[in-house]
Order: sequence, then C-alpha cells, then structure tokens
Amino acid sequence: MDRTAVGSSQRRPTRAEAEEAVRTLLGWIGEDPEREGLVDTPSRVVKAYEEFFAGYTADPLEMLKRTFGEVDGYDEMVVLRDIGFESHCEHHMVPILGKAHIAYLPDRRVVGISKLARVVEAYAKRLQIQEKMTAQIANTIDEGLAPRGVAVILESEHHCMTCRGIRKEGTSMATSQMRGVFRTDPELRREFRSMIGHR
Repeated sequence: MDRTAVGSSQRRPTRAEAEEAVRTLLGWIGEDPEREGLVDTPSRVVKAYEEFFAGYTADPLEMLKRTFGEVDGYDEMVVLRDIGFESHCEHHMVPILGKAHIAYLPDRRVVGISKLARVVEAYAKRLQIQEKMTAQIANTIDEGLAPRGVAVILESEHHCMTCRGIRKEGTSMATSQMRGVFRTDPELRREFRSMIGHR
C-alpha cells in the first residue's frame, strides 16, 4: 500500500526502508551495522521515532472539542504551568527539552486541563522550532475554545546549541505568544507571569 507522509504528496517510506536508512547512517559514522550490539538498532530507532514524532498523527484542534459550561459564572484566568515537553529541532533533529505555561480567559466554557497538555504534546512530537510551536499552541487554543484571551510561554534548552556547535550549556530560550485581551492588557500579562513565577 502506498502511504503518504503528512502534509506531503510524496510516498511515505516503508518501515524496512526506514530501518535501512539507519543502517546506512551507522555505516557512515564508521560503525558495523551487523555487529551484535547494533544488529537490532535500526528497528529500535524506527520504533523510537514513532514515539518521538507521534504528533504528526494527532489533531490538536479535535482535542479541544469537548468543553464544559457548568462553571457557575467563573470568568477569571485559567493557568496550567510547568507542562514538561520533549521535542526535536527541525534543523539538527536533536532534543528540545522544556516547559510550557498556558493561560486562557474563558468565555462561558472551559476545557479539561489535560487537553491543554495534550495540545502541547501534539505539537512537541513533531520536528519543530520553538517560535512556531509557541504560535501553534496559542492559535489552536484560541480557535478551539474562542476564549477572551490566550497566553503561552515556552522555556526550553536546545541540544543543537548545548551539545554541538557553540556548546553553551545551561542556556535556555523563552518565547511567548499572546492573543485577545492578553495582548492588549499589560496588567493581565503581569498577572499571568506572576502566576507562573516570572517577574
């Protein structure tokens, strides 16, 4: 069966082809793909990639479809902080490890908080740059919940600059995206930052 990659008209390679690609890379770095310790590595790598990049088969917007209206008039900020995530840099395919902080101001309806974490996970489990991932999360929550405002902050360490290249260990990157009232109200932004431990 001809399988097509997500967002592409190209044929998706088979598992056997993916495993052969790993064998090629092992040989390229100077290893023997047939030695005992590596003979099963191609299969393990492909299986790991299925986990690392499971976000390509997820629909983040679908995750926000079930909402709840019985909130007794609650209309203050909802904040979910310190959502751990693991992603991979699309430039070098090495890990990005970090935390996401999300806030939204509901307009009559709220969503289960685990769904917010699932939206983060769906976008993290793809090849990413942090700026794009931040916007994707904010845009999806804004579209899916139609709240009065959305705020997203991501903080992470990029192994593409801590383990290679300039090798600056301990360096972290922060990105933010504000929608609705969070964009126009500085006091609301300050409240959000205070709630997640930022000054």
